[in-house]
Amino acid sequence: MLLDSDAESDVAYELCQVVGRAILPYRSSGDFGTAFFFQGGDDPVGESLLTASELVGGSGGELGLRASVTEPAGVAPAVISEAEIVPGWARFAGDGVAVLPTAGLHRYAGDGGWRWRVQPVPAGIAAGPEVIARLTADASSAFVLAHGVREDGSRPLEVAIERVVRDGDAVLITTELPPGYVGAPVFIVQAEPTGEVSPYCLGLVLPGDGAHPVATFDRIRAVLPATPGDI
Repeated sequence: MLLDSDAESDVAYELCQVVGRAILPYRSSGDFGTAFFFQGGDDPVGESLLTASELVGGSGGELGLRASVTEPAGVAPAVISEAEIVPGWARFAGDGVAVLPTAGLHRYAGDGGWRWRVQPVPAGIAAGPEVIARLTADASSAFVLAHGVREDGSRPLEVAIERVVRDGDAVLITTELPPGYVGAPVFIVQAEPTGEVSPYCLGLVLPGDGAHPVATFDRIRAVLPATPGDI
């Protein structure tokens, strides 16, 4: 669905309110990206952190923390080294996805005397095959929530309003995104048969040149059961 500019601004604002605290800045080996919390079901064990597989696996990976995603104030560190988190990332390079079960993140927080205060992207808005099938070569409005990279090195939460299309089996964001956006979640809205308009998390941004493939949630869901659980 292609929205007018006012409607796009309204959707972008609402997404920031609903899932803004799902989003974290990520950095590894000089590459900047974004990761986000996803809640795969009612069981807390189903919570994962997701990003693009090309970002992880190198040395020096770390997650940045905003004050709004932890409590109490002033206790959590500014960054967490991924080397301190067990279990670590599971990489699925063929799908472009990396998954970090969050059990280790919650243990790390508890040991440090603080708690996560996040808003995971819920399973209920993860796009299923029927949502992806409705996409066509005609552009639809897409909303990317990411931590960009400013000239001063800061990583603010941003929303890029872009266009997404389906080209055969591939789903693409049609423009090149700024540094820091790889791994970020991509949202769309679609009209339902009832006439209502619903938001969906389409998937996550993969690296690209001039355009960006999207690892859609049918691919992401396929690898989630293969990741380590809360052991």
